[in-house]
Order: sequence, then structure tokens, then C-alpha cells
Amino acid sequence: MKTNKSMRVLWASAISTGCLAALVAAPTTAFAAADASILIPKPAEFIPALIAFLVIWFVLAKFAWPMILKNLDARQAKIKGDLDEADAAKQKAAEDLRTYEEKIADAQREADEIIADAKHTAEQSRSQIIAKAQADAADIISKAHEAVETERRTAMSSLTGEVADLSVEMAGRIIDEKLDDATQRKLVEKYLTEAGSLNGK
Repeated sequence: MKTNKSMRVLWASAISTGCLAALVAAPTTAFAAADASILIPKPAEFIPALIAFLVIWFVLAKFAWPMILKNLDARQAKIKGDLDEADAAKQKAAEDLRTYEEKIADAQREADEIIADAKHTAEQSRSQIIAKAQADAADIISKAHEAVETERRTAMSSLTGEVADLSVEMAGRIIDEKLDDATQRKLVEKYLTEAGSLNGK
């Protein structure tokens, strides 16, 4: 840091010296003649100019240059601080981006898991519905068979009674004698049983 300040002071001194030398060496209106001697400073002019330069250089070095250097250092520190803040903001942005990407990946995984669970639940529900429908269909078919069998038995019983009555009446007409109802029914039932046995064979 001190080396930089020394270099700045040297550069500032060189620039000031150059400017003052240019002012001293510049021809004035009093020496506007085309004589070549006007380019060479005369000792009577050079010494006051040198004294003026040294005074100006001392004043600048004592008062102006420290303030200028202080402002330059403050400016450099501010620029460095801004650059550090920019680097920190860049790193934070990279970390935030990484965090957001991780959150997005987690959300995607959760969504995939939810979809897989929903598919699994739907498949289970479908299987349960199909199994219940098949069980209900089998139950309906079984009840229908039972109802048909009951109706068949009822019809057979009713038909047997009617056939028995008709047979008794016909037999009575054929043999022209009256049998009591119980005897007639026993004869008809015996006949139907024998007829059913023969049909079954």
C-alpha cells in the first residue's frame, strides 16, 4: 500500500514538473520574436519559476495529494467491496439455484410416488370391484337356480296332485266303482312313482 502511494506521489510530481516546465518554457507575448534564444530560459526567469514550482509542489504534496490519494484509496476500497459483494451475491445465487433444483427434484420424486400409489390403489380397487361383481353374479345365478328348482318342484307337486285327481276320476269311471279318496290317492301316487322310475330308467 505504501509503495503504491509512493509511486503515485512520484507520478504526480513528474506530471506537475512537466506542466510547470511547459509553462516556464512557453514563449510569452513579450518574447514573440522569431529568435531561437527564446527557447532557452534565462537564469533570471528560471530561478523564480523553479522557486514557484517548488512552492506549488510543496503545497500540492502537503495538502492536495494526500486528499487525492485518500479519495483514490476510498474509491479503490469501494470498488473492492462492490466486487466482493458481487462475488458473494453470485455464490448465494448459485446456492439458491442448487437448493431450488434439489426442491424441484424432490417434488418430482414425490409426484412420481403419488402417481405410482394412485395407480396401485386404482388397480386394487379394480380387482376388488371385479371380484365383488363376480361374487354377486355367482350369488345371483345360484339364487336363480334355487328359484327355478323351487318353482319346478312346486309345479311338479301341483301337477302330481292334478294328475292324481284326474287319474282317480278316470279310474272310477272305467271300473265304475267308487273308491274313497285316500285309497285313490295312494293308487295314483304309486302309479306315478312307478312311472317316474320307468322314465328315469
